[in-house]
Amino acid sequence: MVDWPIATDPLAREIIGDAVRAKKAEVGVQLHPWVNPPHEEEVTTYNSFAGNLPHELERDKFCRLRDAIEEGFGTVPRIYRAGRYGLGPQTAKVLSETGVAIDSSVRARYDYSDAHGPDYSRHPVVPYWTDAERTLLELPLTSVFWGMLRKQGQQIFPLARKLPLLGGALAKLGLLERIGLTPEGVTKEEALRAVDIAIDDGLPVLVLSFHSPSLAPGHTPYVRTEEDLDALYDWLRGVYGYLDMRGVRPTTVAEIMTAVDA
Repeated sequence: MVDWPIATDPLAREIIGDAVRAKKAEVGVQLHPWVNPPHEEEVTTYNSFAGNLPHELERDKFCRLRDAIEEGFGTVPRIYRAGRYGLGPQTAKVLSETGVAIDSSVRARYDYSDAHGPDYSRHPVVPYWTDAERTLLELPLTSVFWGMLRKQGQQIFPLARKLPLLGGALAKLGLLERIGLTPEGVTKEEALRAVDIAIDDGLPVLVLSFHSPSLAPGHTPYVRTEEDLDALYDWLRGVYGYLDMRGVRPTTVAEIMTAVDA
């Protein structure tokens, strides 16, 4: 996913553009309001979620970013992820009107309402259409429940989140734990369990994610040192190798859209 600083950086345009032209990469849109023009809103936690902005401002920011990506990389982006997973009530309309086919902002089973963000704790973990006309497909980030009570996780986990001592006890006893498919804050062993659960639950698409600044030490809390970076790459090698062993193959935005249109 590309945000405004990357979309307008000449070196990024060259490196990513080469991969796009060689058909080795696809480019998506990621809107972080505080770095994306026009800068009309007050920079606050509330406004850091693009979906909280007034509709016209959210749309203007998105369109400027999408146009910059198209100009810089020579491709029309078809997938979107809101910075901080910050969807709002008008975001789907913005995406549908501007030709985006897939949104991947929903982090199912996570709740950001304490920070004025969206609550995805009850959202589906499988892909779904956001509208009756089937113009926008939601591709949630993969999150699973693990433990003896995982089948009841949808009901129990929101309560455990409100009572940290309960949540900690459930995880420690192996009764219930939430695992997101990301190298940031999730061990490789936990991720491999999540892959098994996702496959056993019949998820048709597994969506792995991490913040690109984690690829250099010192830019995120998850990668502070060179040792942390080595661990991140070890995580990626281990998880991708295990996915291959389990018969899970990589796909593309174009392939997904072809599959759902068939």
